[in-house]
Amino acid sequence: MIEKLKEKGRPEMTSRITLEPVKVLWKQGKVENEEQLLECKSRQISLLARDPSVMETTEGQMASILLDYGYEIHGGIRLHVWGTTPCSDAHVRIRFGESVSEAMSEVGGEDNATNDHARRDLVTEVGMMSMNPIGETGFRFVRIDLLDQTALSIKSVTANLIYKDVPYKGSFQCSDELLNRIWMVGAYTVHLNMQEYIWDGIKRDRLVWVGDMHPETMTIQTVFGEDDAVIRSLDFIREETPLPGWMNQMATYSMWYVIIVHDWFLYTGKMDWLQRQADYLKGVARQLSESIDENGKDTVTQGRFMDWPSSDKSIVTDAGVQAIHYLATDRLEKIFGYLGEPEWAKMCGADKKRLEQFQADYQDSKPAASLLVLAGLKDARRTNEALLQIGGAAGMSTFMGYYILAARAMAGDWQGCLDSIREYWGGMLSLGATTFWEDFDIVWLQNAAPIDRLPKEGEVDVHRTYGSYCYQGYRHSFCHGWASGATAWLSRYVLGVQVLEPRCRKIQVSPHLGDLEWAEGTYPTPYGQVHIRVEKGADGQVKTRVLAPEQVAVVEG
Repeated sequence: MIEKLKEKGRPEMTSRITLEPVKVLWKQGKVENEEQLLECKSRQISLLARDPSVMETTEGQMASILLDYGYEIHGGIRLHVWGTTPCSDAHVRIRFGESVSEAMSEVGGEDNATNDHARRDLVTEVGMMSMNPIGETGFRFVRIDLLDQTALSIKSVTANLIYKDVPYKGSFQCSDELLNRIWMVGAYTVHLNMQEYIWDGIKRDRLVWVGDMHPETMTIQTVFGEDDAVIRSLDFIREETPLPGWMNQMATYSMWYVIIVHDWFLYTGKMDWLQRQADYLKGVARQLSESIDENGKDTVTQGRFMDWPSSDKSIVTDAGVQAIHYLATDRLEKIFGYLGEPEWAKMCGADKKRLEQFQADYQDSKPAASLLVLAGLKDARRTNEALLQIGGAAGMSTFMGYYILAARAMAGDWQGCLDSIREYWGGMLSLGATTFWEDFDIVWLQNAAPIDRLPKEGEVDVHRTYGSYCYQGYRHSFCHGWASGATAWLSRYVLGVQVLEPRCRKIQVSPHLGDLEWAEGTYPTPYGQVHIRVEKGADGQVKTRVLAPEQVAVVEG
C-alpha cells in the first residue's frame, strides 16, 4: 500500500529536527515544575505522568508561560500532554513570536500583529495522552495560555524545525569574529527560507517574490552552491505569469527575473535550462524595448518599484527603475549571446545606448545611486564621495544593502564597507537577532530593548514601534532572505571571488582585507570547492593562496 501511495504522492523536500526550549522567560498564575520543559525527553507520550510540568488556571487567574527556543526557526511546536484534572479536554492558546513582545501581543490593533500567510496566534484543543502538532510559522518565542479552569499536566513542548537538509559548502572566516557571525547569520537566514521554493520570509511573505530573490540567490550560490529550489521558483513564477504580464504584477520584478536568470546560468552553466527560457526572455526583451521613450527614459507604468522607502519618491524611483531596466537589458544582451541569437543581442545593445541618454537623478537615495553605479550610468568614486560613504550605514536598507556595498567597492572604499557591515548588520545582532530582518535602520538602536526580553520602562520596543508600508509593527518579518547581502558581499569582495565564465570554468580571485589581518574560506563551484587564504605578512604585503578544482581556471588580481 505504501508503494502505491508513494507513486501517487509527492515526497517532502524538507527535514525536521526536534528542539527543546532553552529558557522559561516568564510565567503567570499557577505554573509548577516548568524547568522540566527544558529537559530532553522521549518524543512518545506514556500512560504514567513522570515529573510533569503543571499549569492550572483558576477562577482568579489564567496560567501562562513564555518559552525561548534560542534561535529563530521555521516550524511549529508539539505539545505532549498527559492529561487534565478533572479529566476532560482543555483549550490552549498558542502565540508564536519572532520577538518576545510579538509572542505577548494581540492580533490587529495599532501594534499590527498578524496571522497573514501563517497562523501564529491560534486556539486549539488538547486531550489526555495526546501529542499535538501545532502551527507552522517563523518564531523563536512561544506563549502558552491555558484557557479553561483546569490543571494541565505537560510532558514537553518541543519545537519542530522544518528545513532543507543541504550542506554548507561555502565558508568564511576572518580575524574579526563579528564579521564571521554576520556571514553565518546571513547564510542561516536564507537557509530557513529555502523550502520547496525560495520564500521572502518564514512568518509573513511565504511567497515567491522574484524581485526580492536576487540577494538570496547570490547567497545561495555563495553558501550552498547549486540548489534546485532556485530553478523551481523561477519556473514557478514564469508559469504563473503569462506574457505580457509582469511578474508579481511589477515590471521591475520581471527585470530582476532576467538578472537572476543570467547570474544563475553564469554560475551553473545549465544551457538546456537557459534554452527553455528563451521564448519567454524574448517576450520580456520586446516589452522592455517598447518601454523606452525618445529621451531614453524607462516608461513602464505597472510596478515602478525600487524599494519601499523610495516608493513615494517618484524621481528617486525613476532613477532606480532606470538602472534596473539597464541592468536587465545588459543581461539580456549577454543571454542572447550565449543562446546564439545575434539579432536579439543586437536589439538589446541598441536599447542600452538609448537608456544611457537619460540622466537619472538619485537625489539623496543611496539605493538608487548604487544601482546607477552598478549599471555604469554614474561614476563610482564621485558618487561614493558625494553620497554613499556619508554617514556610514545611515540610509542603508536590508534589501538594497548588497548593492550599496558593491557600489562602494567599485570606488575602492573597502574599509568603509567593512565598517558599515559591522554597524548595520552588527546592529541587528546587538538587539538579539538570530536572523536578519525585512527592514532596519541604525537609528532604531537608540534606547532600544533587545528582542529577547520585554522592554523596561523608558526603553523602545523595536518590533512594535518601527516598520513602515506593509511591514508596520509586529507584521514586520524578522527573517527575510533579502537581508543576507553581507554574506554574499564578504565572499565576493573580501575573499574576492567573481565568476567570469559559465559553470565557473573561469573565476577571478581579487581579495581586499581592509583592516583585517587575514581571511579564508571556500567558494562552491559545480566542480567542487575553491579554497582561499588571504593574509597580511609582517611586511604589510598581502599574500593569497588559492586551491581550485582542475576544471576551474583562476585569474588572480
